[in-house]
Amino acid sequence: MSSEKTAMGIVSTGTWFPDTYITAEEIAEQSGMPEWVVREKLGIERKFVADPNVHPNEMAARAAGKAIEKAGIDPMDIDVVLCTTEEWREYLLWTTAIDLAYEIGAENAWGVDIHNRCATTITALKLARSLMADDPAIDTILIGGGYSTSHFIDHTDVNTSFLFNIGAGAGAMIVKRDWSENRVLGNHLITDGSMSRHVIVPASGTVQHPTDDAVAGGGFKFRLVEPEAMKTRLGEVSISNWLKCVDVALEKSGSKIDGTPYTRVDIDFFNMSLVKPSAHREMLEHLGLTEEQSVYVSNIGHIGEQDAIINIESGIEQGRLKPGDTMAIIAAGIGYVWAGAIVQWGTPK
Repeated sequence: MSSEKTAMGIVSTGTWFPDTYITAEEIAEQSGMPEWVVREKLGIERKFVADPNVHPNEMAARAAGKAIEKAGIDPMDIDVVLCTTEEWREYLLWTTAIDLAYEIGAENAWGVDIHNRCATTITALKLARSLMADDPAIDTILIGGGYSTSHFIDHTDVNTSFLFNIGAGAGAMIVKRDWSENRVLGNHLITDGSMSRHVIVPASGTVQHPTDDAVAGGGFKFRLVEPEAMKTRLGEVSISNWLKCVDVALEKSGSKIDGTPYTRVDIDFFNMSLVKPSAHREMLEHLGLTEEQSVYVSNIGHIGEQDAIINIESGIEQGRLKPGDTMAIIAAGIGYVWAGAIVQWGTPK
């Protein structure tokens, strides 16, 4: 059976954030940028940052526990854990999915780690559906992870100001085969490896070890290695790739109840990873949507791939994501990757 025809729905979500945060005023002081630029151009009111006493996969377990409780399921009924905890976690050379499954009591599940930068949650949705198509014994999957990448942000390096919104937190969701609500429909991803080494943490691997000298010299922070090349390339392809992901995901979504295909005009709610306000507005304009048909979490920060889950909860809380809505989820991650997914929220229309 094709994964595109395997019915799968989102049963529940869960999020968790640390108590620690940094404000726009503090970022302005550290960076030397005017506070109004931090607020209006970068879209930051405040952002949660990593609590050194709460580790990434521990955060994931807390978010997963909320999703499990809301779903009303026994953790023993989870068949697979797709862990999206970023590489900066408790240990190197460590499978976080196995640890996460154990911590939440999913003793019957096997697990695998997934890393695709900020597009990881959308990637996990695609993989979850494919797993269900491949193996009829897989019925319930947990997708979730923790994110502490704020550790790598140097607010004094204005070359990386587009990363200043990166924060810390966790998200999780339960998806089930043949779930009648919140159906995951089409999904599409695009990558461009020409930018794979443009944004890196230089002293973090086999090319350069994080020695004391390297860390002291700023090598253990995100650095923009090829600023002009990346700016030029993103200007050429970024918006068009996002739109292509939306359009192809819509094409893969099949037909509505009335037999007509899904198109852009069917999108009711826009779930976009946290980018600069100008890019968010530009995408809304291209899709013919209003700001009331989306959310912009300027008081949380960019929590990487967990943005997709955070935006679902924020959309519901703000009354903007409603039963019957067709939701478009999009994200992009350094490297570079663009991703889009369509979810029919509530029951199909």
